[in-house]
Amino acid sequence: MQVVKELPAAQNSQNGNEQPLSPNDVLEVNVFQVDNLNRTVQVDAGGQISLPLIGTVTAAGKTVRQLEQEIETAYGANYLQSPDVSVFVKESIGQRITVDGEVTRAGIFPVSSNSSLIDAIALAGGFNTVGDAKKVFVYRNVGQNTLVANYNVEQIRAGKSRNPRIYGGDKIVVFASKSKIAMNNLKDALGVATSAARIAVIPGI
Repeated sequence: MQVVKELPAAQNSQNGNEQPLSPNDVLEVNVFQVDNLNRTVQVDAGGQISLPLIGTVTAAGKTVRQLEQEIETAYGANYLQSPDVSVFVKESIGQRITVDGEVTRAGIFPVSSNSSLIDAIALAGGFNTVGDAKKVFVYRNVGQNTLVANYNVEQIRAGKSRNPRIYGGDKIVVFASKSKIAMNNLKDALGVATSAARIAVIPGI
């Protein structure tokens, strides 16, 4: 794991403009004016799809446009003249993130192609009573490496820092504020002390 100041865009995302396809994504492949080649396919665990005539094509890790171009090249090589292929993502398993730690609702959430860190925190219901907006860590797998960066959501909300893009597969962890925990402990202690004082003055106790 490597700590970085800013996370790079996910691999094969065209510098952050597109979300790479993932295993289990469901795709609709349409070949213009050749209806019998149209298919709805699911990317298998190995990252591949199977299409008529051209067989197996690797989809995972590529953008939709890259996959379209590869399918067009394969059909154009032996079967069609100037094929026009469109790929639509019907269901994206890869477009999910994990939000954990000191948030209201930790869990796995779907994200769109332009989701931001602020959006991700909102999906989890915001910070809980001890969540520290200054200690929001985003983990991202880039190649064989896991990169992690610390973002200050207070500064982002104040417009002092950039609101980073979030990609499918990211994991966001919110850490606790020690001062908030101390304050909560103090409130609990005061609550116990107050209750004890009430009990002490009840007649007959």
